[in-house]
Amino acid sequence: MDLWSDPVWPFLCSDILGRQTCSAQFKSHCRLVPKNYQHVLALVFAINKINQDPELLPNVTLGFRIYESFFSPRKTYESSFTLLSTRYLMIPNYNCDTKDKLSAVFGGLGSETSIQMATILVGVLYGSFHAMLSDKFQFPSVYRMVPNEIPQSLGLVRLMQHFQWTWIGLIASDDDSGEKFVQTLKPMLTRNSICVAFTERAPQVPSSSMAQAFREQHFKLHSSITQTKAEVIVVYGDTDSLLGLKLFLHINYQTAPIGKVWITTAQWDFTSNIALNKWTLKPFHGALSFAVHTEEVPGFRDFLRTLNPYQPQGDIFIQRFWHTVFNCSVLYSSLTIKDGRNCSGKEELASLPGSDFEMKMSGQSYSIYNGVYAVAHALHALYSSKSKKEATGKGHLLELQNIQPWEVTAGDKVYFDENGESSAGYDILNWIVFPNDSFIRVKVGHMDPRAPVGQEFTINEAAITVPRSVCTDSCRPGYARTVREGEPLCCYNCAPCPEGTISNQTDADHCDRCPEDQYPNRDQDKCIPKIMNFLSYEEPLGFVLASFALLFSLLTALVLGMFITHRDTPIVRANNRELSYVLLLSLLLCFLCSLVFIGQPGRVTCLLRQTAFGVIFSVSVSSVLAKTITVVLAFKATKPGTSMKKWLGRRLASSIVVSCSLFQVGICAVWLGTDPPFPDLDMKSEAGHILVQCNEGSNAAFYCVLGYMGFLAIVSFTVAFLARKLPDTFNEAKFITFSMLVFCSVWVSFIPTYLSTKGKYMVAVEIFSILASSAGLLGCIFIPKCYIIVLRPDLNTREQLVRKSKSGTQEL
Repeated sequence: MDLWSDPVWPFLCSDILGRQTCSAQFKSHCRLVPKNYQHVLALVFAINKINQDPELLPNVTLGFRIYESFFSPRKTYESSFTLLSTRYLMIPNYNCDTKDKLSAVFGGLGSETSIQMATILVGVLYGSFHAMLSDKFQFPSVYRMVPNEIPQSLGLVRLMQHFQWTWIGLIASDDDSGEKFVQTLKPMLTRNSICVAFTERAPQVPSSSMAQAFREQHFKLHSSITQTKAEVIVVYGDTDSLLGLKLFLHINYQTAPIGKVWITTAQWDFTSNIALNKWTLKPFHGALSFAVHTEEVPGFRDFLRTLNPYQPQGDIFIQRFWHTVFNCSVLYSSLTIKDGRNCSGKEELASLPGSDFEMKMSGQSYSIYNGVYAVAHALHALYSSKSKKEATGKGHLLELQNIQPWEVTAGDKVYFDENGESSAGYDILNWIVFPNDSFIRVKVGHMDPRAPVGQEFTINEAAITVPRSVCTDSCRPGYARTVREGEPLCCYNCAPCPEGTISNQTDADHCDRCPEDQYPNRDQDKCIPKIMNFLSYEEPLGFVLASFALLFSLLTALVLGMFITHRDTPIVRANNRELSYVLLLSLLLCFLCSLVFIGQPGRVTCLLRQTAFGVIFSVSVSSVLAKTITVVLAFKATKPGTSMKKWLGRRLASSIVVSCSLFQVGICAVWLGTDPPFPDLDMKSEAGHILVQCNEGSNAAFYCVLGYMGFLAIVSFTVAFLARKLPDTFNEAKFITFSMLVFCSVWVSFIPTYLSTKGKYMVAVEIFSILASSAGLLGCIFIPKCYIIVLRPDLNTREQLVRKSKSGTQEL
């Protein structure tokens, strides 16, 4: 088994910041940081565990060789051909080593190394996310221990949605992978209403010939980041391609720290200082990063604690590793330091900063560990097959996607999908950087493509504190977004909702009208039920009108009782007491019928309101008309030789009252039979109120009732006016004239007032008109008579009436 690795000790020189071979003249400026050494240890740990497992591969011992790419395509191809040849002989496809058979090849951490290797060999890749490697036509036998990038992009979108980040920046590596990432992510963001404030390429690591270009890139990137309201910046790229960006952040932190939240993808391990320990990690405090899903592997920490540079383990890297990270001299070797401090072998790896070494298995190391076990399970399936000879005759091509899922740790199973990609998802980590540049990573979420739909993304919001990242502050409820011309959809203005509409959510696209029975509150952020509005007894207006109606009813009853008590007195007899009784009773009912207008309208009350009022008032007015005609006929009958006496009597008065009233009853009957009144809710006339009212059904019928009463009143007024100069004995005509004048004045003013009001005030106007006109009839016709009956009984004698009659006749 062979492992391709990028340099186990990648390094930079502090003066020119470029990848160089650390020759003798540069050693004083270079510090080796073995960040990738854990990958080798994960390989060794996995192979040791498999070799110690009596069930997985019994009687089979796995071994390995490690090749270094040196970041060189030529060296990568050379080593690839070496694997296809007999050891120490470069003859491709000629291999006579029977005891050193190759079972699998693990690709390097970088995409470039993996692609170069995969064009020649069949292998397992543990660090490359490049989309090209998913092409099964070009790379039919490549298996990737890292998940597809699409779930990571989807996770980024879900993260933005969860925290309502709608205005973000994008920085991608300046290569094909970065371009592919941008082209994939941007449409996903747009579909989810997330806008990109800027898209920049990561600056290249400067060299002496690129200093000016780096300064220009630095200035451009700095302007894009600082001049935007985006507080969240997504960064894509691997560790090597983003070295220039990390230098950019380090330089800016020394002068003017950039206070942004960085969201990094799984490809970038920004804790790898790559030989410059003086680079700070403080800009990444609070950052969120995606990482290949890992679990704590039992026994790995104990395995690391057993490492010792003096124990013979066949590990050619450990002594140099120990010398580098602990800065001590390894005995019996050329690895020495100037101060002469020797390595004791008791140094603890756990004491090293995370930028140098981590005790927890990293994502890449976890992928190597799982890859080794995948090969072991495939070999187990191969050796257990009944057709072993047939399988071995096919060149040892291991079909890893056909093996059954295996459990790495409790509950964490690994398998390959049909595309040869690992089923692992992504962890979401929150970075906490301390003042001394030490750090801890807290797992706060997960993106699992295997989870049920809707449950792929999880985040523990309580574990982190994040800022808002929007182009425009959210429109609060009661406002709606309006587009700014020429700007992205995430940049908008907030306009108040038009009158009568609401928005009950943040950043509403439009305002909605409330249901008819509700209306907007003052802030226009919710609908509240409208108040039922009608004239009730509980409110002051209704109480006052009802009190006056009862008061006038009581007064009318007293007058009626007084007339009945003094029915045989001359003044009662002289004014047609039967008609007086009918008029008083109708007036009493007029006052009482006004009470039907108060209270919540119902079906019965709506039917009775106008019809009862019309019929009763018609009786009252027709009684007045009958009294007026009776007065005129009575005067005419006193003249000698007249034939008017035959018209006098109860029959004439009764006929007038009955016929006039029956005509009004007929109008009301037609009204009720064709289009009767009914309870109705007017929800539009008054904001915030539902006017509970009686719909008259046929307005024409209603105005016919009023018009007929008006006709009777005008006739009565005309007749009474013509008879106003009759003798004093019959001076009731004067009072009738004045009462009809009051009556007509009230109802003439009623019509425009009634039409200009709504709801309970319309009802109040009609009640007032009923009370005022009825009180006018009562006061003008009956109060003078009550005055004589109660206060001047001396005038209530026959002799007094005869004397007034004679004097009146002489005047005429």
